[in-house]
Amino acid sequence: MANLFIVAAPSGCGKTSLVKALIEKTDHLRVSISHTTRRSRPGEENGKNYFFVSKDKFDVIKNSNGFIESAKVFDNYYGSAKQTVQDLLDQNQDVILEIDWQGARQVKQSFAEAIGIFILPPSISALKERLTNRGQDDQSIIDRRMQDAVNEMQHFDEFDYLVINDDFDTALNDLSNIVKSQRLILKQQTQQYQDLLKELI
Repeated sequence: MANLFIVAAPSGCGKTSLVKALIEKTDHLRVSISHTTRRSRPGEENGKNYFFVSKDKFDVIKNSNGFIESAKVFDNYYGSAKQTVQDLLDQNQDVILEIDWQGARQVKQSFAEAIGIFILPPSISALKERLTNRGQDDQSIIDRRMQDAVNEMQHFDEFDYLVINDDFDTALNDLSNIVKSQRLILKQQTQQYQDLLKELI
C-alpha cells in the first residue's frame, strides 16, 4: 500500500528544491505532475514539470471532476489529476503532491490518509531575501508573495509534520525521515512482508 504525501510551503521556502533532492535519494517515490494554466518558465518541460494547458482545457478537466484538488494561485490555476495520482499509487509508488493548504484540504476529502508536511522558512527576513535573490519577480510581486506567505503560514497546524528549511541538508534529512517512518508503520510492513509473517507466525 503506497503513501500519498502532501508537501506545502509559502513561495520561496525551497519546497521544489527539497522535493527534487528527496526524489533523487529515495526509491519508489514520485511527484505527481500537476496541470497549470501558467506559462512555462525557462528550462521547464511540458509533462515533466507541469502539464501546461489552456484555461479552457483546465475547466474541462475540473468540470468532469477530474482533479482531486485545484486552486487559483497568483492569477493562474493549478490542479492534480485523480488519474495521475491513482496510477502511481497502483504501481506501489509513494506519491508527493506539491500543493498549498487549500489543495491539502481538498485532497483529504478523497484521501483521508494522506500525510501532510508543511515547510517553513527560518525567519520572515530570510524568506524575503530568498524571494528577492531569485531575480524572477519585480518588487510589487515580491511584496504580494510576502503578504500571501504570511496568510499561508497561518495554516501550518493543519498538517501532520512541520519542517523548518534553515539548513537545506537538515531539512532534506527531516523529509527523508518522514517518508521512511511512514513506510515502517504496521500496516505498510504487514502488507510488504506478508509471506515472511506467515512463515514466522
